[in-house]
Amino acid sequence: MASNDANRAATRRRRQLWAGVLALLGLVLLVIGLTVADGVAAWVEVVAAILLLVTSYLVQHLARRDTVYRRDEPR
Repeated sequence: MASNDANRAATRRRRQLWAGVLALLGLVLLVIGLTVADGVAAWVEVVAAILLLVTSYLVQHLARRDTVYRRDEPR
């Protein structure tokens, strides 16, 4: 049981780390797309940034859902 909890905690931390990395990349692309890039490249970077931010949110949601909705006692 303790091993299972440790595995869940490690998985949650790993998902949170990936969500943070994806969010950081998305924000960097968004800033570059809105300030530096021009024309089609800007639109491509903004769309890619939005996709990265949405993916980051989904990964965070999965990590939170596993923590909030897991069963405490085995049946």
